[in-house]
Amino acid sequence: MSATTAPIAVQLYSVRDALQQDFGGTIHKIAAMGYAGVETAGVFGGTPSDATKLFSTLGLKVCSMHSALPLSDARNEVIETAQALGTSYIVLPWLPPEQFASVDLIKQSCERLNEASTVAQQYGLTIGYHNHWFEPAPLGDSFGLEIMRQHLDPAVIFELDTYWIKAGGKDPAAVVKDFGTRAPLLHMKDGPGGSAVPGQPMVALGEGALDIPAIVNASGGNAQWLIVELDQCATDMLEAVEKSYQYLVNKELGHGR
Repeated sequence: MSATTAPIAVQLYSVRDALQQDFGGTIHKIAAMGYAGVETAGVFGGTPSDATKLFSTLGLKVCSMHSALPLSDARNEVIETAQALGTSYIVLPWLPPEQFASVDLIKQSCERLNEASTVAQQYGLTIGYHNHWFEPAPLGDSFGLEIMRQHLDPAVIFELDTYWIKAGGKDPAAVVKDFGTRAPLLHMKDGPGGSAVPGQPMVALGEGALDIPAIVNASGGNAQWLIVELDQCATDMLEAVEKSYQYLVNKELGHGR
């Protein structure tokens, strides 16, 4: 383990099929690979407290959770889930592409995120936003992610998905460097064919088009977690997840437990 690298987690959405078949067994496999943490995506194999007990037994920290925002009817459940998991980051995983059709629509989304942040901060929690390929696309003389950064409260962080940034036409290393401390969570994934392409199966880190070392190094130590996420894979998903972990460790880009 290196104190100069970020710990490595896996977004459990990657192994959602395996979790549905055997939640406990799959989490044991993740732990055996060496991962330091997990990011949840609404599947707990029971209650969030049940999952937390399993994670804790295996030495896995919950780095963050993908979730709805703690607003309106969802407020109590989201806050209680974060508290049960022992995580401080609540990450909104998705906004519809049409919400990035204009600056005004982006501002509306930012207002909602800011409102959620005000709620979260009352409980010592932090709101984050995870991008796809449409937020980095050009909009006037800027792009969606940058417009969000301008209009979000500084307390709201970004979970930059580096693969989707490339798919959206931006250099992920440049965006990671530019966002600096606003991006403490980095989603790491890779894809074949010389580029990141929506709808195309992903591959283990180091087997595709992305310059993973450049991306991690661009964070300049601001990344608190490197989170492996493979939305879909043409090969065995658990094998690809393990290869991704080994790649980051062998390249001394991140560390496990």
